[in-house]
Amino acid sequence: MNLFKSLCKRARLRSIFVLFLDTVVLVFSFAVVYLLNLATERSFDPLHLLHHFAVLGGCMFVSLLFFRSYRSLWYYAESREYLLLMAALFVGYLLYLPFGYWVLPERLDLITSLLAFTVPVVTTLALRFTYRRVREWMKQKRAPQNTKTPLILVGAGDAAVMLLEEMLRNPDSAHRTVCMMDDDMQKVGGQIRGVPIHGPISRLPEMVKQYGAQEILIAIPSAGRERNREILDMSMSLGCKVRLLPDMMEIIACNSPDKLVQSVRDVSIDDLLGREAVNFDDENVYRFLADKVVMVTGGGGSIGSELCRQIAKQHPKKLVILDIYENNAYDVQQELRYNYPDLNLCVEIASVRDAHKIDLLFAKHKPQVVFHAAAHKHVPLMEDCPEEAVRNNVFGTYNVVTAADRHHTDRFILVSTDKAVNPTNVMGATKRLCEMIVQSMAGCSHTRYAAVRFGNVLGSNGSVIPLFKRQIAHGGPVTITDKRIIRYFMTIPEAAQLVLQAGSMAGESAIFVLDMGDPVSILELAEHLIRLSGFTPYVDIPIEETGLRPGEKLYEELLMRSENLDSTSNRKIYVERQKDPLTPAIVRDKLDRLTEALATDTSAEVVSALHEVVPTFKTPEEVNAAKMADLNYNQPETSEETPSLEPVTV
Repeated sequence: MNLFKSLCKRARLRSIFVLFLDTVVLVFSFAVVYLLNLATERSFDPLHLLHHFAVLGGCMFVSLLFFRSYRSLWYYAESREYLLLMAALFVGYLLYLPFGYWVLPERLDLITSLLAFTVPVVTTLALRFTYRRVREWMKQKRAPQNTKTPLILVGAGDAAVMLLEEMLRNPDSAHRTVCMMDDDMQKVGGQIRGVPIHGPISRLPEMVKQYGAQEILIAIPSAGRERNREILDMSMSLGCKVRLLPDMMEIIACNSPDKLVQSVRDVSIDDLLGREAVNFDDENVYRFLADKVVMVTGGGGSIGSELCRQIAKQHPKKLVILDIYENNAYDVQQELRYNYPDLNLCVEIASVRDAHKIDLLFAKHKPQVVFHAAAHKHVPLMEDCPEEAVRNNVFGTYNVVTAADRHHTDRFILVSTDKAVNPTNVMGATKRLCEMIVQSMAGCSHTRYAAVRFGNVLGSNGSVIPLFKRQIAHGGPVTITDKRIIRYFMTIPEAAQLVLQAGSMAGESAIFVLDMGDPVSILELAEHLIRLSGFTPYVDIPIEETGLRPGEKLYEELLMRSENLDSTSNRKIYVERQKDPLTPAIVRDKLDRLTEALATDTSAEVVSALHEVVPTFKTPEEVNAAKMADLNYNQPETSEETPSLEPVTV
């Protein structure tokens, strides 16, 4: 309380001091006008002239107080504050005019009255501008520029200029902006606040060398992801630390549109996706989920937890999180309760393997929408434990699918994977069988079923990114199984939004596929992540090949160029037409075969049964060999370069 009173007292003293300075300015200004009047030999009575000056000064002070000019912190003043000051003085002059022409004894001529207005305005503005510059000079003197990190600001638009001014105003900033770069040649060659503008941006390597820059800040929030990717690739190859000002929607989401410095962040691996971020129709999703009872199985996992976050925004009637791992479920529960205190949230700890428990939970909550994300997903682990993948993924899915049918759930959405397409591993084969279970329900249930298939998710539990980060933190080496491997990637929010969007348009047992753009080389991903961590690939951190893991293939397929795809209302989402009809009886026969295999307690028998019930399940050796043979067949004889791996048309 005492501190608050002290701060208020200091603010009042500052306002009184500024008022005193303005009084001195007005007296000085009117003295100048009086001397000019004498120099022009105008015959005004000095007493009458003093009356005019007193009334004019009083009107200006009343106007300044009305406009609250003395509340402004002039060290941080921008054009708005200066324009407000000019407006206040002009209104004061307008207030004076009736007195000057009709009340006071002797009327001033127009030139003298305008001088009496103009000189105070110019002097007052000059005083404030000088005060600001002196403050900046004193602060810069206390923080020598030669101790600061030289920084190049890429961009010279509005956002970059605002960012530059924020950094210049902050004497404690650890950076010194040595130049700005832009592709607009009308700006190139100019200066902003004494900082030169160079261009085009392609000259960035030359400028880094010329100025000895150690950091690059990319401040072009209006640039698309592809252009940002080009600039990021060039910047990271220069050995500088690279940071980024995100797009305006991300800035607004961070609640800091007026403090751009707070929005600056390190480059993330998400920024290096080779395509534009996918935008989804939130209005359809809202209508789909609002006031509904929604259940998410595997709700504590990477995708499941993000689904819960997205669903919570849509005002469901109740959100039910079902997971066997209580620690993850607890974390999501606490996060949602904090962010959405009015959300009707229920957490159930149960396994999808337990058919009886699942049936009880459906009877208890009567979910209208179910998102099934519970699954074992780690490829190498499922190669070693195929029976667990079958029990959890296949029979767990069957339990939830049939429970949804019995309890008249409106919609059921299965989270699937690109590894289900022509699978080469146990995990992919089990997910393909899950899709077949969903497809078999077409026309057989009140519930509308759908599956959503997408690629690798950046940053999800068990994905390659956390592994690379741990290896880099330990000094390397970063290990990749094969430098030729390519994968489709998406962010966790994109994956969750795709599932919600597909659920909102789900028809009869459809499989939805996202247009993932171009695949990403795992080798390039490792190199980028090393650079983002401030190291140089192959110099500071080595990259080693370890050989393909069991069940791993060189490429993944999403059926994006298949003739069996139909477009949807979203140009980034497609639906796969079912070629071979499936019935519950056919699926039941497949499950009986797997039940027999599980009864043998033999992993080899389980894998053999999977090959029988999933006709497209091949070994990775034959698929990779066929792929390489196809590449070698299409490679020109004169070429000595390593062939690039393109996704196969299925």
